[in-house]
Amino acid sequence: RYRTVGVSGCWATAVIHGGKAMSYLNLFDTEAAWRLVHALGASNGPRMDEPTAVVVKHGNPCGVAVRADVAEAWLAAHECDPVSAFGGIVAVNRTVTMAMAGPLADVFTEVVVAPGYEPDALVHLQGKANLRILEAQAPTWPELDLRGIDGGLLVQTTDRVVADTSQWEVVTKREPTGEEWSDLIFAWLVAARVSSNTIVLAKDRQAVGIGAGQQNRRDAGQVAADKAAGRADGGACASDAFFPFRDGLDVVAAAGATAVVQPGGSLRDHEVITAAD
Repeated sequence: RYRTVGVSGCWATAVIHGGKAMSYLNLFDTEAAWRLVHALGASNGPRMDEPTAVVVKHGNPCGVAVRADVAEAWLAAHECDPVSAFGGIVAVNRTVTMAMAGPLADVFTEVVVAPGYEPDALVHLQGKANLRILEAQAPTWPELDLRGIDGGLLVQTTDRVVADTSQWEVVTKREPTGEEWSDLIFAWLVAARVSSNTIVLAKDRQAVGIGAGQQNRRDAGQVAADKAAGRADGGACASDAFFPFRDGLDVVAAAGATAVVQPGGSLRDHEVITAAD
């Protein structure tokens, strides 16, 4: 791990309270989880400064939820995809309580990262010898994103997602309900941190199905629908790119989603909008 000259990020001050040494993938996944849990409460969009939990596996979230307290948030995030959560990274934006630490310790987890821990919760988690327990400050947002290619680097400005609904256009005959708007914003912010192609299905600000990194949008929707297993009924869908055909929309509609947010711009937008109606 190299540090940018003159910059001190959260890793420079992070405290490891127990567990094995961090691997490359541990660092990569923890970074992804820590950024997403803070993006959901970022001041550059509709603020969801409420107890939030994220579970990440191989760079992609497999569980995200907002709830009244941190223990409920983690349980709801874990419920999204318990199979994928096995051996995952857990990030929360609140102090870890004993109510969260108890059930968390029963699930094989590689890393848990939080802004703090209640004393009894920390002692309980330290009983898991292989669990890496991190305490960290909120992450910074670098100006540039770098990716290595043969002989050099690709450089682009860092993606900063602003869920400004005043700039969103309702193109169907029906306006979303208040509950649907809330889930649309939530799903959109989650989808921004999932590998493309992605479809995110959410209900009551809980991700219930995430189709990540598929080669086409229909398959991404089908993966999300399979994982949702009926829990998306009446919820929202976010797609990180336009639907090139109506088949992707048909999949999420069949899964129960009643509102969809997507960038638009397809030559078949009219076909997709007609299908939505």
